[in-house]
Amino acid sequence: MSRQPLRLAILEATRLLEEAGVHSPRIDAELLAAHVVGVERGRLGLVPLVDAEVIEEYRALVARRAERIPLQHITGVASMGEIDLQVGPGVFVPRPETELLLAWALAVLEGTAGERPVVLDLCTGSGALALALAHARPDAVVHAVELDPGALAWARRNADTRARDGDTPITLHQGDVTDRGLLTELEGRVDVVVSNPPYIPSGAQLDVEVAEHDPALALFGGPDGLSVITPMVANIARWLRIGGALAIEHDDTNGAQVAAMLAERRVFGDVAEHSDLAGKPRFVVARRVATETEAARAR
Repeated sequence: MSRQPLRLAILEATRLLEEAGVHSPRIDAELLAAHVVGVERGRLGLVPLVDAEVIEEYRALVARRAERIPLQHITGVASMGEIDLQVGPGVFVPRPETELLLAWALAVLEGTAGERPVVLDLCTGSGALALALAHARPDAVVHAVELDPGALAWARRNADTRARDGDTPITLHQGDVTDRGLLTELEGRVDVVVSNPPYIPSGAQLDVEVAEHDPALALFGGPDGLSVITPMVANIARWLRIGGALAIEHDDTNGAQVAAMLAERRVFGDVAEHSDLAGKPRFVVARRVATETEAARAR
């Protein structure tokens, strides 16, 4: 059977995905093609012709994407920083916006000196932030917390894979990040806390990919989107060492509220809001500062 032009199949796939309401039809069509032929997306031009069986496999995957199944569920892979993660049903798919939070954390870690920095990732999901940080900073001691057993299984799978590939192993904990008794052994020891918690207000209208495929436990943060963030902040205050830093991702309607919540607490300073590449409020950062009592004790 004669070989067929891959470019024409990609054009057809782009049209089908656009008609299905996929937000980035051309990009997704090319990523699926790259997955099928086993090359990077930027090298698709080096594969002008493929066998008919490849076209059939490609069209089958495109049909699944047209049903609004997440691209990452089809390929089985999502990226964060320099690493790939296994994802699928039962775990939140990491978003590109969170790369900005990762970059912030790595910049903060560049300023740490002396002993190995301690990092804590709250609501880790697939382990994306924790494992990307451990990969980029092999000297770091990284802890990650997840409540959902299903998501935690994905995180363990990814952690095992990264460790086999030579990354510094992370420590996973199953627990509720709002629990005042969680990880008491880390009190006052953590240099950086990062979190992409459930923060979508209940009742929000979501894309099909999100509403039908991301776990609700990873998405919704109560009526105002703050039911996890608000109690979590008190725990972050006790985990951070004085001078340590935190970053919390939030719904784009809640940046000011999260910033105010941190600024109102005497133990946080240098509160700042950060936007994503689209200019939407995305995450808030702060530093742990000493109270008068703590400062007096240190003198």
